Amino acid sequence: MVVRFWSAKTTQVHFADYVRHFNQHVMPRLRSVDGFLEGRILSQSDEMVVQFIVETLWSSAEAIHEFAGSDADVAVVAEEALDLLTSYDRRVRHYELEFREETRAIPAAAK
Repeated sequence: MVVRFWSAKTTQVHFADYVRHFNQHVMPRLRSVDGFLEGRILSQSDEMVVQFIVETLWSSAEAIHEFAGSDADVAVVAEEALDLLTSYDRRVRHYELEFREETRAIPAAAK
């Protein structure tokens, strides 16, 4: 498995809009690619600027190429997302997943 990381920055005001864009437009496209396994957004904020990382998990490098094209290290950023970002990485990073442990969900009463 391969993990693909892409990072960007936006304002606190636009972050919710970016997450909405990701859920409504990016995730359906990702789900349509055979070999896409999961996606998530990690964020940290100083109350004004939100830095975030989009992390996607893929079954193989070939699956990533199906999504990203021949140069899989180039970021895939939709035109409508550009207006929501203050800066973003033009290139992504890929890492081989060497270890993964899946755990059971925490019961609601324990949260």
